[in-house]
Amino acid sequence: IMGDDSRAMVVKGKKSDGEPVKAWKSQPCRLYVKGAIMGFKRGLRNQYEKTSLIKIEGLQDKKDVDFYLGKRVVYIYKAVREVKGSKFRTIWGRVTRAHGSNGTVRAQFARNLPAKSMGGRCRVMLYPSRV
Repeated sequence: IMGDDSRAMVVKGKKSDGEPVKAWKSQPCRLYVKGAIMGFKRGLRNQYEKTSLIKIEGLQDKKDVDFYLGKRVVYIYKAVREVKGSKFRTIWGRVTRAHGSNGTVRAQFARNLPAKSMGGRCRVMLYPSRV
């Protein structure tokens, strides 16, 4: 293996003439960061369902939020009825801005998140890239 490549060569099988078939074994690649849905944006008496608050794993400071602005967020949930071969449904959204100074972000979704999602997990995708 050449260079400091993190992949390794593995034998997949054998050809008809007995020669081994070699292929690269790649590491799994996760294109998202885990997040937790904290609730809706709210004041003392009003809550604004169109804006959700999300705590992104690994974010501790407001200055780190800048990388995540504009990134896509997805809430994945499981339904009873199967549609297009899958019981999983998604609601997509986008990170809009920071919320406070501790690394929490505000996100707006295509449809308002259900109350059941509060405290649940979501995925903050690492695209689109602004770099």
